[in-house]
Amino acid sequence: MKKLDHTFIESLSGWASQLGFQPPKITSADLGKHEQQLINWLDKGFHGEMDYMQRHGTMRSRPTELEPNTISVISVRMDYFPPHAESIKSVLTNSELGLVSRYATGRDYHKLIRKRLQKLVDKMQEALGPFGYRVFTDSAPVLEKALAENAGLGWIGKHTNLINKSSGSWFFLGEIYTDLPLPVNQTKPTNHCGSCRACIDVCPTQAIVAPYQLDARRCISYLTIELKSAIPLEFRKAIGNHIYGCDDCQLVCPWNRFSKPSDEKDFEVRHGLDAPDLLDLFAWTENEFLTRMEGSAIRRIGYMQWLRNIAVAIGNIKAKDEKHLQRLMQTLKDRRPDVTPLVQEHIDWALGELIE
Repeated sequence: MKKLDHTFIESLSGWASQLGFQPPKITSADLGKHEQQLINWLDKGFHGEMDYMQRHGTMRSRPTELEPNTISVISVRMDYFPPHAESIKSVLTNSELGLVSRYATGRDYHKLIRKRLQKLVDKMQEALGPFGYRVFTDSAPVLEKALAENAGLGWIGKHTNLINKSSGSWFFLGEIYTDLPLPVNQTKPTNHCGSCRACIDVCPTQAIVAPYQLDARRCISYLTIELKSAIPLEFRKAIGNHIYGCDDCQLVCPWNRFSKPSDEKDFEVRHGLDAPDLLDLFAWTENEFLTRMEGSAIRRIGYMQWLRNIAVAIGNIKAKDEKHLQRLMQTLKDRRPDVTPLVQEHIDWALGELIE
């Protein structure tokens, strides 16, 4: 087997770059520092209905329980911000448009990154011979942000996203668990959030309850994606026109002035999801939803949850005049007979908001 020294790491960086990743970093399987933070977060119930966060016990914070022979973890990142997307700020200020988190306006990243990670492993095996491994990207009980921080890809900011000093936070993470004794990166980035609290102050639902503490039950990403039941009344106005995820905390982060748009074709905007008209989206049939969202992360929430989210956003539209108001209300009423009781309840709420 080829010597696992820093020369090999340089080769690894070159292969990763060819596959669209930024230079990878390596860490050990030790997540002791982060395990107690996870336990405390779960004990507070901040995970809400995400039962899977608790179901796997310590497997998430102990890589060897998930993949027994893991010695090293290769952590990678891939920029995703679509280069030609409509300005998030302009969408947020137009209540008739829906805001889709920018990571989801293109193709689903899960398959793409896993395939690229497998290709990276193939390159490694060509050089080293067979070894044990498993690849991940937001696809198993893995504390990917903690691993990335330990590896030196950045620091976990006050909004609990990973921030890289030279690239901001608009990137996906991926991991390779391996039994190779790779040289661990010893240079750890320091935290550069300082006294800044822009992400805390901007959060529409005050989900960042304290620096570095996110109550997912209040987070718009959780409410529009993970939550399968009714969106709590207290958050519906604050959700505004967010219909899938939320980028507000990243949008105001000063470090994202250094971020670069992705040149990955699969992350380019599809179906006008960077600035979609809410009434147009609400008119989609289930077949249209399934067809247009094929290959998209959005498809996973299902048609009814999609309509639930859009109904709330329509209820938050600022009607221009009586004619516009009547059009909004008629659109909601026309859809009501064909949806589940859950969606009907959100439509009724939206109707009530529009006539207030």
